[in-house]
Amino acid sequence: MSVFLFILLHNIIPIFLVISLGFVIGKKLDINIATLSKINFYVYVPVFAFVNLYTTTMSMELILVVVFTLCLLLMNSLTGLLAGTLTGKKNKKITSAFQNSVMFYNTGNIGIPLITLVFGGSRYMINGETPYLDLALMAQIMVLVTQNLTTNSIGYYNAAKATMNWKDSVRRILRMPTIYTIPAAFLLKLLPFDLSETFIWPAFDYIKEGLISIALVTLGVQLSRTKIRLTDKKVYISVFLRLVAAPVFAIILIQVFGFSGVIAQVMMISAGLPTAVNAALIAVEYDNCPDFMSQVVITSTTLSAITLTLTIYLANLLFPI
Repeated sequence: MSVFLFILLHNIIPIFLVISLGFVIGKKLDINIATLSKINFYVYVPVFAFVNLYTTTMSMELILVVVFTLCLLLMNSLTGLLAGTLTGKKNKKITSAFQNSVMFYNTGNIGIPLITLVFGGSRYMINGETPYLDLALMAQIMVLVTQNLTTNSIGYYNAAKATMNWKDSVRRILRMPTIYTIPAAFLLKLLPFDLSETFIWPAFDYIKEGLISIALVTLGVQLSRTKIRLTDKKVYISVFLRLVAAPVFAIILIQVFGFSGVIAQVMMISAGLPTAVNAALIAVEYDNCPDFMSQVVITSTTLSAITLTLTIYLANLLFPI
């Protein structure tokens, strides 16, 4: 119980305090959520990814993380398709919305801060150092990039099958700045000088360090714009699949891929993250059950305070470092 409370107090509650701050600000002030989202998407996330990719040695295990994430996405997609078909009475809109709500999770706004708190906290600190943090963040960044790519391709296509063609999907992917920072980081690593020793690196560091706070505040503002209803059973089925079933699938895949220690823990924790806000924004843009998707986002985010605490606890027991 003491470990459970430690995780809740030191890993989960700090995140929700900042989200709550964003929620209050969103209610009290006229903040443009689109601007906040664009700042996250076009500045903080790509720079964060670039800095971590540039300063970390890539391994085959991290490449396997991408394959793992795609396999997990497929399992979640099939589960969402089945649940959507059974509960939506063959309604194509609710079925595709169900798939998106289960497949795509909040790897950025919550995932990065959570992994930072878990592996950068006192629990894994050795002689004042955090030896597992860099590897854990790199694994989470690979999940983040994979999720971003699929959300902005499969997610859009899934929500607008009748109106969107493959060219539109490609255009959306090509507008994602993160996909350019990845090859840029690897190419610059090949050059005979260290970019981190130049005068521009402190600017990258400032932006990198700001991601956690700006991402959580943005999420809080986004949630403040969501109307809360507690009567739709489909919402709770989706939330159960996202927060409970997905980590179980992750455990199975972890055994298949042979992951252990830090990577295994990150994969299990990441799999239990709440539904991505972007999934709700896609639903709004294409009128694909936006009320259902908004309810799933706010419900899964709220309940994840409990489920993520348990998931982190179990990940530590099942895959000790």
